[in-house]
Amino acid sequence: MTYHRFFIEEKYGPLLAVKGGDARHMSKVLRLQPKDKVQVVTDDGITALAEITSIEKEEVKLRPLEILAQLQEPRVEVTLAQGLAKGEKMETIIQKAVELGAAAIVPLTMEHSVVQLKEKRAEEKQRRWQQIARAAAAQAQRQRVPQVALPQSLDQLLAADDSSLKLLCYECEDRLGLKSALQQAAEEDKLKKVLLIVGPEGGVSPAELATAQRAGVRTVSLGHRILRVETAALAALTAVFFAAGELGEY
Repeated sequence: MTYHRFFIEEKYGPLLAVKGGDARHMSKVLRLQPKDKVQVVTDDGITALAEITSIEKEEVKLRPLEILAQLQEPRVEVTLAQGLAKGEKMETIIQKAVELGAAAIVPLTMEHSVVQLKEKRAEEKQRRWQQIARAAAAQAQRQRVPQVALPQSLDQLLAADDSSLKLLCYECEDRLGLKSALQQAAEEDKLKKVLLIVGPEGGVSPAELATAQRAGVRTVSLGHRILRVETAALAALTAVFFAAGELGEY
């Protein structure tokens, strides 16, 4: 049986509580009642089946029934660095990236980004994106909520990154395809921690390309067809997880 899943910002114990917006969702939208069961993931990473004991306006109290031995997280840690996209595209990319298994999402401010966010607006967007990631993680039955970073530059991203494999999806690349790059990485045992960079609608500038290459990023092609920014990100992520054996390999 499938139960609704909620993330709890407290460690596992004999009494647990879902608070705030999630509590209101449980009572007002899902109309859960005392004695109904849900899955919870506590702040220390424990997944458990729990029974509702009481429902209040801003808090739903729970009694843990059993710890669930589950491995929902991918073995490969993938960070998606996505050039800021306009409209609702960023929200779609973040939602689907979390469902697929991304470990983190880093919005990138790039030269050809149509969207440019000032500090206050960037913080507001980041909070909204984190809420989307949280909801997507619960829907996908994940054991952790991926972090959505504040928008940053490519230089900032690469200065802090220690991935074993760094890839940039580049529309002008005509020598190395994503499939070949992933096959080679698998043979070299580098499919453990992957940085996947996807540009915005306007693409990657020559200066950004040079910056990435100096940092050891490999440019890869996604094929001969022109893909929308949201399609490119999700196609590339899917390919990485497939190559790592995370899509139905038993």
